[in-house]
Amino acid sequence: MTEPEIIRGRFAPSPTGPLHMGSLAAALASYLAAKSRHGQWLIRIEDLDPPREIPGMAQRQLDDLSSFALRSELPVLWQSRRSEFYETALKRLLEQDKAFFCSCSRTQLRDQQGIHRRCVNRRHTGQGAIRLRVPDETVEFTDGLLGPQRQNLAAETGDFVLKRADGLYAYQLAVVVDDAAQGVTQVVRGADLLDSTPRQIYLQRQLGLPTPEYLHIPLVLDAGGHKLSKSQWAAGLDPDGRFNALCAAYRHLGQDDTVLSRPSDMAHNLSAALHHFDLDRLKRTTVRG
Repeated sequence: MTEPEIIRGRFAPSPTGPLHMGSLAAALASYLAAKSRHGQWLIRIEDLDPPREIPGMAQRQLDDLSSFALRSELPVLWQSRRSEFYETALKRLLEQDKAFFCSCSRTQLRDQQGIHRRCVNRRHTGQGAIRLRVPDETVEFTDGLLGPQRQNLAAETGDFVLKRADGLYAYQLAVVVDDAAQGVTQVVRGADLLDSTPRQIYLQRQLGLPTPEYLHIPLVLDAGGHKLSKSQWAAGLDPDGRFNALCAAYRHLGQDDTVLSRPSDMAHNLSAALHHFDLDRLKRTTVRG
């Protein structure tokens, strides 16, 4: 008899700035989506880009999440400690001629709108970035909120980078390898990552890895209608206003925040949020594009 699949969701912040309301909404959504199906919720620190990271920020993020009673149910995975696994995946793709070295610069790709369809730098040195070879193929998937999605990889992304010329591993590679390693079955994240999903699905197929379910929530926008982001130094969560922040994040997910009633007891509020969570309410508040 086949054992039932364990539902696993995850939240994966990059330590490039403090958590903000958009981060909290994404963390809360991924937690509620997994736990409402009696699954597990994990945290992964995506510390792959040292030049952009702020010392001590990863621990601050974990502490902030913990202050909302959001804690990983398995040991936190740190991408900076997993180079050997990314290198193994790259070696396999190179050996199968699914990936290749590329020394094309952004300037050289300008006439192709930055999309790599063929190498324009004729000097091949066996060094530089490593790209995944992308066919003229349309990847289709159904998003849990936004419905059917499709993207032609050759036209919209081209041969995308798996390892940068400076030796740093690219997000697209690391996220695919680590979702599989952690047994992630459900990816809930912001809609700004929607266009990355077809690339990740195609890479999963090339590596023979399973494809999780995907669900992309609406972004939290500032007063000017712009996405909150750490790179824009969006204001961190106010330590003295965590209850209000939790209520606001829950409302953003289309839920009734009046069920949250104990400002001093975050564990109780998180439990109440889970008990009353209704995915259909989120679907009704989501604009389909």
